Amino acid sequence: MADGPRQRGSTAAPAESEGAAKSQGDSGVALKKEIGLISGCGIIVGNIIGSGIFVSPKGVLENAGSVGLALIVWIVTGLITAVGALCYAELGVTIPKSGGDYSYVKDIFGGLAGRLTSASFLFTNLVEQQFPEAMLARLDSPALDQANPVRFLRLWIAVLVIYPTNQAVIALTFSNYVLQPLFPTCLAPEFGLRLLAAVCLLLLTWVNCSSVRWATRVQDVFTAGKLLALGLIIIMGIVQICKGHYYWLEPSNAFESFKEPDIGLVALAFLQGSFAYGGWNFLNYVTEELVEPHKNLPRAIYISIPLVTFVYVFANIAYVTAMTPQELLDSNAVAVTFGEKLLGVMSWIMPISVALSTFGGVNGSLFTSSRLFFAGAREGHLPRLLAMIHIKRCTPIPALLFTCISTLLMLVTSDMYTLINYVGFINYLFYGVTVAGQIVLRWKQPDLPRPIKVNLIFPVIYLLFWAFLLVFSLWSEPVVCGIGLAIMLTGVPVYFLGVHWQNKPACFNTFIDNLTYIGQKFCVVVYPAEDSSSESEEKQELRSPLTKDSEESQ
Repeated sequence: MADGPRQRGSTAAPAESEGAAKSQGDSGVALKKEIGLISGCGIIVGNIIGSGIFVSPKGVLENAGSVGLALIVWIVTGLITAVGALCYAELGVTIPKSGGDYSYVKDIFGGLAGRLTSASFLFTNLVEQQFPEAMLARLDSPALDQANPVRFLRLWIAVLVIYPTNQAVIALTFSNYVLQPLFPTCLAPEFGLRLLAAVCLLLLTWVNCSSVRWATRVQDVFTAGKLLALGLIIIMGIVQICKGHYYWLEPSNAFESFKEPDIGLVALAFLQGSFAYGGWNFLNYVTEELVEPHKNLPRAIYISIPLVTFVYVFANIAYVTAMTPQELLDSNAVAVTFGEKLLGVMSWIMPISVALSTFGGVNGSLFTSSRLFFAGAREGHLPRLLAMIHIKRCTPIPALLFTCISTLLMLVTSDMYTLINYVGFINYLFYGVTVAGQIVLRWKQPDLPRPIKVNLIFPVIYLLFWAFLLVFSLWSEPVVCGIGLAIMLTGVPVYFLGVHWQNKPACFNTFIDNLTYIGQKFCVVVYPAEDSSSESEEKQELRSPLTKDSEESQ
């Protein structure tokens, strides 16, 4: 048997891969469908609820200017998040691919959007009317289908900044709360914080590489833990209300402003609230690993988003039963301060709850972001090694290692918090592009089978809210938004050099092929099996795995 890298979909699997998942027809190694409804809910809830609700839910209150308006913002942003999640649910069951919005943009706008780059849909229609069918067929060829710079920029900003920085910050928050009891009178040493954060990342990367089932079990357990901690906060809040401590919940006091009302600040409050719900679309990144995605994807969304909204609103109600708005704004760790006021000797529960919550948050982010990079590599936007999975464990080990290494690099930088501020609104920008794509898909392919079909009023409502937040973000923080756009546009030369330029020197291609071959052998990975009948010969050639001319025989 050849000792080189296996061909995708090969039936000559060795004995050690007997337990690997098979695609339909037993054609080869494939991603396992091991994520059920409970694990799906765990991914959504676990990624939305990180450390923010425990540590600093004060961003909304600070900009809203009153307790009552802050609670309204939490409720409205929860409803808008539910609307966006419904739109993604339709897209997820209509286009059942891993990668989330990245994959949806590709399938909706296709090669023509890549060819015309930033052209509008109206211009696309004019082109379709002017060009003959043969020319349009050429424009929509598989080679151009992967050449979509808009989609690449979404992936670029995710690879470069969004996921590495978010994961690094969550891991640092975890290490900070773990080490806090050891340094009660001073701050923990910076080196110790970063070292423990690195250990956390390495441990969870190993878990995710080992088994999808292990990773989802970790997510389920830690999501349940953080919900129990928040449930304790809510119960204590109810007890406080029963004792008569609800001064800031009375209408006359709840809407008492402690700063001058300003529409710009209210918009920022909504923006902060929207960011707090970030992660609501992460289950769409792992659609191919969901059991019965046409059922479990929408069900997980229906359960998770209302649950998170309930928890967020009532946790904030609980906080103001024990703390004044000023105390809440002055606290650097609201849940810890809340626990110190009401739990007494049991106040240690809150720091541990934050640590457990962030540990689960790192796991969920590693799990989902690696699937985005896997999808990007499968479409030719990242090195093709990242599109391979282990022959026995059926996990995307190269993509997971890439995610871990990029996050570890962020741990040694000092500007990651600044980078998050710069690109935060860019991530939100692509949500709107994807939801707009849902309307376009309805118009372009009205007869496409849709297990779920939401009323078009939902994407319209989401886009109106999205445009409102986007305009006020640019108006209130033009420099920050401008720098975020500039960081995103650094991907343009990378796109033209790495993706659009097809005729690279032979020595460069040989070097990349050798690196990919070594990576395959080191990680013991192959391309997952797919239905080759649905792919053109040209696209199969673009994705074909490496072969060696001089392979050794066993």
